[in-house]
Amino acid sequence: MSKKNSSVLTNSSSYQEDKYFSKVYSHFKTHIKDIKAQKFLIAVSGGPDSLALTALAKEYSREFKKKFFFATVNHNIRKQSANEAKTLKKLLNNYKLNLHILNNKKKITKNIQANARKIRYNLLKSFCLKKKIRLIITAHHREDQIETFLIRLSRGSGVQGLSSMSQSVKLDKNLYLFRPLLDCKKDDLIKISKNIFKKYIQDPSNNNKKYLRTNMRILTKKMNANGISNDQILNSIKNLSLSRDTINIYLDNAYKKNVVKRNKIHLIKLNQFKKESDEIKVKILGLIFKKVSGLYYPPRGKKLNFVVEKMVKEGVKKLTLAGCLIKNSGTSLIIEKEPKN
Repeated sequence: MSKKNSSVLTNSSSYQEDKYFSKVYSHFKTHIKDIKAQKFLIAVSGGPDSLALTALAKEYSREFKKKFFFATVNHNIRKQSANEAKTLKKLLNNYKLNLHILNNKKKITKNIQANARKIRYNLLKSFCLKKKIRLIITAHHREDQIETFLIRLSRGSGVQGLSSMSQSVKLDKNLYLFRPLLDCKKDDLIKISKNIFKKYIQDPSNNNKKYLRTNMRILTKKMNANGISNDQILNSIKNLSLSRDTINIYLDNAYKKNVVKRNKIHLIKLNQFKKESDEIKVKILGLIFKKVSGLYYPPRGKKLNFVVEKMVKEGVKKLTLAGCLIKNSGTSLIIEKEPKN
């Protein structure tokens, strides 16, 4: 590794010599500077995006005296994943960065990417709880925005789903997920990783066509080749975001009118709830299911529409969904965590 490139992580001013690092670091600093937390967790996968984020966090830590922790999750899905995690730990150790390896002990056989994501965030949340960290930072970038948009489009999502990924997401009572690089190009992050670390972990699942995200990545390239640019897609996403924000103002008011929380139980006032449009009913249920189940995403619209149809319109007395128990008392829908047997 050249002295110039390695000095980016060892000299407080040398990052300015790398035009890609300087540009992205300025963006990163702008988005994170107003956060009052003193400790942060950087989620590191070993790919070029998260390694670039690691370098940015290292520089920010030195400049502003903030405490950053670095953690990677070994999902134990592939045989070589444990060795990859160790290789990544050694790589970061070369820059005096301590990487914590969080090992998944649950076997993942179905719906692999969704279940892996759920396990990943649970492990990261547990680590944050132990270290009293309130903010997890990830390296999601603008191409992730586009892939997520196309995935949700393929599933028939509405305005909420098709809008841009939120920069800040509440994961738990005192824990947030923060994405400061959503406007950054993946190519810039790759260049930063190559310039500084000279290597990164190649995840073979990124090229596996059995995963929907891989196919959306391929589709994006085909769309670009046929005159539909990333900028055009992002403009549509931003326009949808404006519509989402307007809807959310109404949704927030509707939620307050319809829902009462008593300890860990949520009550929906049926007489008022029946007056709302089906779309608002589904959105309110989605918010409640997220809060009660602790899931990162609410159940899909098809399942929520089923709850509305059966419990609100047909008067079914009891259903379970996403680890939640829903009961119809006649005057209220009562939603609570499903009891464990």
